[in-house]
Amino acid sequence: MRRRETRFSGADGVRWRAIAAVLAIALLSLTVRAQTAGQTAAGRTVRTAAGAAIDVLPVHGQVHLLASAGGNAAVQVGPQGVLVVDTMTEALADPLLQAIATLADGKPIRYVVNTHAHPDHTGGNAKIAAAGSQLVAGNFLGQLGAAGARSAFIVAHENVLNALSAPKAGEPALPFAAWPTDTFFQDRKDMYFNGEAVQLIHVPGAHTDGDSLVFFRSSDVICAGDVYVTTSYPRIDLARGGHVNGIIEALNQLVDLVVSEQFTEGGTQVIPGHGRISDELDVVEYRDMMTIVRDRVQDMVKRGLSLDQVTAARPTLDWDTRYGSDRGAWTTALFVEAVFRNVASTSTASR
Repeated sequence: MRRRETRFSGADGVRWRAIAAVLAIALLSLTVRAQTAGQTAAGRTVRTAAGAAIDVLPVHGQVHLLASAGGNAAVQVGPQGVLVVDTMTEALADPLLQAIATLADGKPIRYVVNTHAHPDHTGGNAKIAAAGSQLVAGNFLGQLGAAGARSAFIVAHENVLNALSAPKAGEPALPFAAWPTDTFFQDRKDMYFNGEAVQLIHVPGAHTDGDSLVFFRSSDVICAGDVYVTTSYPRIDLARGGHVNGIIEALNQLVDLVVSEQFTEGGTQVIPGHGRISDELDVVEYRDMMTIVRDRVQDMVKRGLSLDQVTAARPTLDWDTRYGSDRGAWTTALFVEAVFRNVASTSTASR
């Protein structure tokens, strides 16, 4: 049987060819729009006059990562406004505000949360908070006054306030406007903002004595501050109560909170203080590295080795190509020294 074919000729043919051309153009337009939307969703970059850059990347739910060479911040954006976790350095405050504005769609900054007190995470506190406004009304608004309400709340553990209000010798004091206005001393502070629970979980004696994990429960994102970084060994601030055991315990707590999607990957997203977005496997590997290094140094201390001998033994050798550095403010040698002093003091105290 011969197949019947339908052919259009004359005016009908011209008409159908025109319709086909219009449909092809429409399909091409939709494809370009989808590609553009995908590029916008993937992220954008805000550049400063000095050439510094802040990359804006979606993480999950209502949370975005704002990443710079000097450290990370995060923002949660929703119908009630904007919550900012960490404010980078003072020099990056203006570009950070520009980056926040690309996400906020005119919504005001309501909260600033500090994961700890170091200036690369609190330097922009005053300027970022001053650009916001408090979500208050009624009698409380009357107590604050119009001027008092023209600034976002700054939330942190009380040890962050202690550190910022009484800096160590040689460190500049931050202005009063940069100090936390809402502090907590318990193990945890619960907030509810933009339709989701936000938990601040204090992890004592870790990177400092005032570290907090910030857990956005519905978005399934945790801001870890500097107890977890992907670019170096963790800085242990001995003068501010930092301890290797506290960092390991904080990482254990972080692992308990994170739920992976499959094979310990995916699922809950972790924003480190410095570096890339991570998942459970990344945190587990980092925790295991810290535990092994601590145990190696501890064994050497028990055998009576000196700091120089421990450093020469290179207990971090397995990970030096990934996290090590022999220059900058935090070197591998400084990390080993901090672990040594933590372990040595713990061993002495237990005798």
